[in-house]
Amino acid sequence: MSDDIETDLDEAEEIRAAETEARVKAENKAERAERAERMAREGAQAMAEHLASQVAVDERTKRLRALRLAKEAADAQTAATAKKEADEAKAAKDRARKTAARKSAKKD
Repeated sequence: MSDDIETDLDEAEEIRAAETEARVKAENKAERAERAERMAREGAQAMAEHLASQVAVDERTKRLRALRLAKEAADAQTAATAKKEADEAKAAKDRARKTAARKSAKKD
């Protein structure tokens, strides 16, 4: 009878070991599934942040390009105005010199 009890205990222990192993496998599987879900969420969030960052960079680039083009246009306008004024000043100086030369020629 002792052998029967011992056999029953061995079987009970094997059953408990199998149940424990099944529970551990189920817990591991649940942990892996949870980890995979968390990684997927974090990946999606990281991708959204990356795309938002790219959009922000593109918007800044457009704004800075518009500012640069406006500054270049203003500089070109300023240069054209300065050249025109210099040309007009030179022409006025030439006219004054020619007028002075004519007056000097008439006096002689």
